[in-house]
Amino acid sequence: MYYYEVAPLKIVRQESNVFTYNAEKKMKIGSLVTVPIGKVSQTGLIIRSVKKPPYDTRSISSVLDYAPIPQPLVDTIAWLGEYYSTHLATVLQTALPAGLTKTRRPLKNATIRPVRHRIHFLLNKAQSTAVSSVMEASQGTFILHGVTASGKTAVYIELARKMLETNKSVVILVPEIALTSQLVAEFYLHFKDIILTHSHQTEAQRHSAWSTALNADRPVIAIGPRSALFLPLSSIGLIVIDEAHEPSYKQDKSPRYSALRVASILARHHDGKVVQGSATPLISEYYLASQAKRPIITLTEKARHDAVDPTVTVIDMTKKTGFRAHRFISDKLISAIKDSLENKEQCLLYHNRRGSASTTLCEQCGWSAMCERCFIPLTLHADIHRLECHICAARMNVPTSCPKCASTDIIHKGIGTKLLESEARRLFPHARIARFDGDADSNATLEKRYQELYDGDIDIIIGTQVVAKGLDLPHLRTVGVVQADAGLSLPDYQSSERTFQLLSQVVGRVGRSSHPTSVIIQTYQPHHPAVQYGVSQDFSAFYTYAIAERQRALFPPFTYLLKLTCIYKTEAATIRNVQEKAAMLRQEHPDIRIFGPTPAFYERQRDTYRWQLVLKSSDRSKLLSVMKKTTGPHWQADIDPASLL
Repeated sequence: MYYYEVAPLKIVRQESNVFTYNAEKKMKIGSLVTVPIGKVSQTGLIIRSVKKPPYDTRSISSVLDYAPIPQPLVDTIAWLGEYYSTHLATVLQTALPAGLTKTRRPLKNATIRPVRHRIHFLLNKAQSTAVSSVMEASQGTFILHGVTASGKTAVYIELARKMLETNKSVVILVPEIALTSQLVAEFYLHFKDIILTHSHQTEAQRHSAWSTALNADRPVIAIGPRSALFLPLSSIGLIVIDEAHEPSYKQDKSPRYSALRVASILARHHDGKVVQGSATPLISEYYLASQAKRPIITLTEKARHDAVDPTVTVIDMTKKTGFRAHRFISDKLISAIKDSLENKEQCLLYHNRRGSASTTLCEQCGWSAMCERCFIPLTLHADIHRLECHICAARMNVPTSCPKCASTDIIHKGIGTKLLESEARRLFPHARIARFDGDADSNATLEKRYQELYDGDIDIIIGTQVVAKGLDLPHLRTVGVVQADAGLSLPDYQSSERTFQLLSQVVGRVGRSSHPTSVIIQTYQPHHPAVQYGVSQDFSAFYTYAIAERQRALFPPFTYLLKLTCIYKTEAATIRNVQEKAAMLRQEHPDIRIFGPTPAFYERQRDTYRWQLVLKSSDRSKLLSVMKKTTGPHWQADIDPASLL
């Protein structure tokens, strides 16, 4: 008789991750099985073999018709549960596809075909050196710090080619589904076997991608967001994390894992390598790599030798003399857009706020339209004539008179991408305009319209963060940032870093060819270091400034953080419970710095109140012990949070 620890895919007991079962035949670790739990049958994963326990065990009922999950992935799943103090069933629900026991017809895995013909490229000296540095190392994590347009994708492709030659698979992570179109198109010109996975696929498509990876009899390339890490590939030689600075690599629901951390562990179990590619590496990652003497590979030159840097102009929004023609689009930006349109060239307008106006209020009595569930201002969406809450999606009609004083003096203040779009259509009535943001129609997303963007069939591109990242558009000549400092006022220690990254990235959308290009940055804070260094794409100077700020205020990478959020239906219950927790923690853990309790950034969400505690410690294990004791439906715990908002 053989004995195995099996992790069920559903939580049976909060304190138990695995249960011991017996089998008459020897089974492989990583096998998916059905096991009896009480009077029901559940799917589970064999985690490890064990000796006969001192108590009676039940038998494994059956083995599902799948090849075993590769051992490195099983080990990584077990590590993830420990490192993030998350129940193994929750981890498995993230790592395995839904509907494992369903009977399915074979389904062709969807891949994106090439958007253009391309001959085999030759790497320049810096790119060749980068490839050699990675290939010659035994294993480990590398930061590929390449300025925008330095040809990081070409390095990824060459590394992938060399890995496939050594019979190893490659995983390419992208931060946004929108960016898969461009990257897959590039890779499909060089490789046949590409597995694509992302959350916009149906359950059947995701299951097909997973099965294809599990049954692959030769090395393949897998491309997708952070979930692509869990594709069951048998031998991974390289994991590339493109735009590695992006916050979307941290999952915002349990298990709240960082794809950067998981990738390093998965690669270690595969004896593989990780490349974190970015023009603006995370401050914490860069510091830790420097301290640990991990390789930082730099690409300081643009891939094209004839590339001309853009002309960058900063417009001070406090000086209204520059806004004679329009209240929030400067005369300089309007002129630049006109010139581009006359030359049949593309323009990109970036603003990191959705909607038409962020505040609706009464000029007479000061009443403001607020969400009754979340207590935040409702955002006007003029195209559908609705006010909408951007947290719970509650909607209401736009009032024609004030519900408080009956005045008809209702005004809408603030700038959003929908207002930007309507103003652009008014100013440039003959231009072909497209908006890309969270409100975009599912048939008009960036990935669906990428070919039009690439071919120059859209004259003016308007959007939020999604248009600032990684896009390489040959017809783009003018970039305008409507308000560069919009994110600086957010109460988070990383707000200046996010502003710097977005500005550096959006400036990098142009200056990639021999054509003259221009960037016009509008800001109320032209002298803020994040704006100044972002506009000049000076990572080194910003890093020096930011790391000193982090050290002074004792934020990561100089400490570890744990964010505890208390959630109840009433404000009184929330405050009472969070205060009790804070008092208990201060008594039990005098060596942990505890901040709060304070209202969360969005104190009220979906009929609940949220207050939070932020814990700082140089010992991560102490924060994990607090996290393990803070469980239940009224608490959310986030170790190494991507944001304190």
